[in-house]
Amino acid sequence: MCGIAGWVDFTRDVRQDHHTLEVLTRTMACRGPDASGMWADEHAALGHRRLSIIDLDGGRQPMTAEDNGRTLACLTYSGEVYNFQELRRELESRGHHFRTRSDTEVVLRGYLEWGEDLVTRLNGMYAFALWDARSQTLLLIRDRMGVKPLYYFPTADGVVFGSEPKAILGHPAVPRRVGSDGLREVLEMVKTPEHGVFSGMYEVRPGQLVRIQASGLTKRTYWALEAREHTDDLATTIDTVRGLLDDIVDRQTVADVPLCSLLSGGLDSSAITALAHRKLGPRGQGPVRSFSVDFADHGAEFIEDPVRGTSDAPFVRDLVQHIGADHSEIIIDSAELADPELRAKVLAALDLPPAYWGDMWPSLYRLFQAVRARSTVALSGESADEVFGGYRWFFDREAVEAETFPWLTSATGKYFDGKSLFDPGLIQKLGMPAFLRDSYTQAISEAPVLAGEDGVNRRMRQMSYVNLTRFVQTLLDRKDRMSMAVGLEVRVPFCDHRLVEYVFNVPWEMKSFDGREKSLLRAATKDLLPQSIVERVKSPYPTTQDPAYERGLRRALADMLADPSSPALPLLDVPAAKNLLSRPMTGMSAQFERSGLEMALGLNSWLAAYDITMDL
Repeated sequence: MCGIAGWVDFTRDVRQDHHTLEVLTRTMACRGPDASGMWADEHAALGHRRLSIIDLDGGRQPMTAEDNGRTLACLTYSGEVYNFQELRRELESRGHHFRTRSDTEVVLRGYLEWGEDLVTRLNGMYAFALWDARSQTLLLIRDRMGVKPLYYFPTADGVVFGSEPKAILGHPAVPRRVGSDGLREVLEMVKTPEHGVFSGMYEVRPGQLVRIQASGLTKRTYWALEAREHTDDLATTIDTVRGLLDDIVDRQTVADVPLCSLLSGGLDSSAITALAHRKLGPRGQGPVRSFSVDFADHGAEFIEDPVRGTSDAPFVRDLVQHIGADHSEIIIDSAELADPELRAKVLAALDLPPAYWGDMWPSLYRLFQAVRARSTVALSGESADEVFGGYRWFFDREAVEAETFPWLTSATGKYFDGKSLFDPGLIQKLGMPAFLRDSYTQAISEAPVLAGEDGVNRRMRQMSYVNLTRFVQTLLDRKDRMSMAVGLEVRVPFCDHRLVEYVFNVPWEMKSFDGREKSLLRAATKDLLPQSIVERVKSPYPTTQDPAYERGLRRALADMLADPSSPALPLLDVPAAKNLLSRPMTGMSAQFERSGLEMALGLNSWLAAYDITMDL
């Protein structure tokens, strides 16, 4: 896993600007702490920071392919291709010779053999830039589900690109400006595909290839969800899901460095942990190493709320005892989550305000930091809820029937609203209701339709589509930024495109055949799990209930309001913010108010740290 950066300029010799490439590459040091590399041709400069996972000595980048001393192509690559061994054998049968054992060289050689069609053969999580020196073409390519990030900024004469916005912002031709469209993206729990928040910046869409040549920039989609008739019966469907999971975890437990699993005691992470345990044992690499997270002091015993009905700890213990995992519990100090120094690290990793369940960002950072001390690769259960229908809003009639994103309507929806402390005039000027309506309309219009499908299944297909293309991206981004900030690779087996494609087309009555969430996943993995976990109701990643965290936020907001130079002050409803500080946040509205507080603080820190000019 790595960080990539670079730029193309078709009007000048970029080899004369080594310093800029060095600056761009250095911004990705957190993603690749093990090695650094740079390469430049007349019009293309590619940089790479490496986190060594496979072929620790041989996989150095950028990697070139030559013929009689002439460079054919150069690749700077981030991610993992899980079927690289099969592809390598096929390429060898076609006459290709390899210098390394890395999947990077397989991708490079695969391009020489198949051209752009290579992307249809890859199974994995990846984002890469490939310069074809023969045709003077740069290709920017991202994996099907968008597990790995990739951004770009078109210029008058080429493009600047990078794994994260910070790489692009390091180029002197890129301004640090954010307009109304960008601020809307920040303030709402909606992620518009391809929108990079910063003015003029774009994100390569999952399953997309961007081609840059002297004649201009073109894009094509090489993968998207399709509607297909599902002909398997229930028993076959369950067996197919299990077979896919067995193969996926088998592939994703291959690494030349220590590997572990992130365990919450929920169905998703427990199934992955149990499957990994089964795979590692016969290889002599077991027992599986697992990690969970909890808080040192909630301020009281666990309290049920509208989002979380149970504590994770008892279920984690049940799974660990059931399979015999080598388990570690990471205990986090809740008060530290509001610490300005830690929150600054989170902001630097994210390049955007850390909003919505704001304590998750620093707690994930600390969890991943602790995991990284013992492992370099971790397996995670993320995206199972989007794939199998695990969220409460899949079963909430209001959410299903609403003409907006379901996570903004259900019992949890109000917690995704961070606008409570912002100037009502600003919110009106931004036209947030129209923005939401347009975003939702765009998402629904993309959803594939199966001819003859009944109304219920058509609607649930739309629900699945917006979760798989909109909501899951926020979770994958959070996971990627917080893990790569500490040099940890997190793999997400449930994002394997074969599993996603298959389950997407299973009728809703089969997905929920037992009347519960994630019926198929539960049935496919119940033999691996203790009964307590099989029966457990979905519970999200934990947030702290310790009052110490809220006190820390309050102090930070008071300091911000007292400083007339705070850049977010003109955007806030200052009387409302002062009123919030004058009273306790209690009852069911406390989390909603905390979201507004976290958003105000996050936006202020972002504007200051990144020296952003707002064009509103």
